[in-house]
Amino acid sequence: MLEHEWRKKATVTRAPSSDAPENTVNAWKFPGGLSNPGEDIGDTAVREVFEETGIKSEFKSILSVRQQHRHPGAFGKSDMYIICRLEPSSFTISFCQQECLRCEWMDLDELARTKHATPITSNVAKLLRYGYREGFDKIDITMREFPAVYAGLFYKLYHRELPESYRNITG
Repeated sequence: MLEHEWRKKATVTRAPSSDAPENTVNAWKFPGGLSNPGEDIGDTAVREVFEETGIKSEFKSILSVRQQHRHPGAFGKSDMYIICRLEPSSFTISFCQQECLRCEWMDLDELARTKHATPITSNVAKLLRYGYREGFDKIDITMREFPAVYAGLFYKLYHRELPESYRNITG
């Protein structure tokens, strides 16, 4: 999910889909797609946004996670849908016509209220409005990288930011 802080707008797409439920066909949704094997969450979000919209961006945080079992498009597996907050470094939309019918920057208030958005899209728009009003520190799930117990390997831990006094506790 890509957003302009100063405009309080998000990039949304209308995707053609013959296998989507009727109430989501041509609905506004955030750009997204499947991760490639070995691809990190933030890298997937940045790549998918660029592929669908032509907008370059940087990963900032995770906003929400949806877990769904028996999802028809999940190859017989449970589905995890992760919505990330990205910061754009370009703003001109050049969308992929094979994946999108339309793509535009939409006002978050309008996106939260429209009946033409998927339920998860309108709920995340409300979450973003809250973040702008109260601070993203109250909603962001950030990432920190740590050395793994296996020599030379690292892992990424996603969590709400800890206060400085708790981050530096040892022993």
